[in-house]
Amino acid sequence: MAIKFSLKFKFFAKIEGSSYQHILTEKKGAKQNVALITLNRPKALNALCDALVTELGDAVEKFDRDESIGAVVITGSEKAFAAGADIKEMQNTTFSSNIRLRLLEHWSKISQCKKPIIAAVNGFALGGGCELAMMCDIIYAGDKANFGQPEILIGVVPGAGGTQRIARSCGKSKAMEMCLTGNRITAAEAEKMGLVSKVFPAGELLSEAIKLGEKIASQSPLIAQLAKECVNVAFETSLQEGLRFEKKMFYAAFATEDQKEGMKAFVEKRAPNFKNN
Repeated sequence: MAIKFSLKFKFFAKIEGSSYQHILTEKKGAKQNVALITLNRPKALNALCDALVTELGDAVEKFDRDESIGAVVITGSEKAFAAGADIKEMQNTTFSSNIRLRLLEHWSKISQCKKPIIAAVNGFALGGGCELAMMCDIIYAGDKANFGQPEILIGVVPGAGGTQRIARSCGKSKAMEMCLTGNRITAAEAEKMGLVSKVFPAGELLSEAIKLGEKIASQSPLIAQLAKECVNVAFETSLQEGLRFEKKMFYAAFATEDQKEGMKAFVEKRAPNFKNN
């Protein structure tokens, strides 16, 4: 009976793992504690159709609940991270249908993830692709990557955070330039203006992003969540409110077992053994 159950479970797990049509998911790293989500619509340059974004949100939610995962990496192909939203899906919608269908609202599942998310961007990250990258917490880019918000060229404005996140991370002038011209910027320019953290040769990008994910996953997941929340609050409130929130989270950390273990390990000159408590 136990053998039959085991085989049934493996078969079920296999079906679960292959249930997505537009993304690939796997666990990476020496401890299998980094989730890798790969956008997989190569013929469409990973254009973000509704089905892909729905699958992406589902995968992010599942990895967010998986206690074995400490960080998530989202990537595409070497040619395209995501070349934008799927324009064919949108071109015949109307103002009223957009309101009724809550167009783009489900994209927010990515930014609502409590665990740190790293975008590993090669190739095109345009329109919705650029916005998806900015929803992540850290962006690593390949040296051939291109970023842009070209919505103005097709008669619309960014709708998933392009105007807001560029302005907050890079300033008003850069946000205006990108959103009013539709011009693309290179990975080097994106790093210079603070849109991305680091640039790597395209072939090394994914391994470097996973390495970063492993570094983050080696910390206390609970404290990493608090740190992520503190940084995000900096984008949403005044300096004084942010400082007040940060201090409360600092105090709160002392109610955790991981704080006791972390400080004890530091005093004893050894590596901490965090338990996420």
